[in-house]
Amino acid sequence: MPSGHILFAIHHGTYVLKFTGEVRAPMCATLDDFLEKMFVDSELSAILVDLTETDYIDSTALGMIAKTAVFLQMHNQRKPIILSTNPDITRLLESMGFDQVFIILACECHEECLNELPESEPSEHEMMEKVISAHRVLMGLSEQNQATFKNLVEALELEQQSHGEDKI
Repeated sequence: MPSGHILFAIHHGTYVLKFTGEVRAPMCATLDDFLEKMFVDSELSAILVDLTETDYIDSTALGMIAKTAVFLQMHNQRKPIILSTNPDITRLLESMGFDQVFIILACECHEECLNELPESEPSEHEMMEKVISAHRVLMGLSEQNQATFKNLVEALELEQQSHGEDKI
């Protein structure tokens, strides 16, 4: 059972995602499914990511969040907004280059209108795909991220290939 949650709200094309507690890779299948549905919403105009109650966030979750910036940049040249009041989380975001592709604000959001994303249970293969994809997005944000995650992505891809060969 994850110790974190992902909440959401939608209002006139603005999507709000609120991450609470510890946000780790197992939650990212659910998040990725939600993002894929969000990206096909013709009403989508803005994205706000609230990290004010996030205690910990791993690189897979950061990669999923980075996908929102890539999508908005390609479709409407807007930057999504991240709310972060935790200096450690803000420092992590800045070290990953998020300040280049997001507007980062140090303020809070109220939860009255947010709903929790329903959990999904991906297969091991689907989970591996989402982890690799999220890290590829992070790698695209900066040369430092490219160097940081290159070996991890290569190792995951090798592991994925070996699992695929086991099933043949």
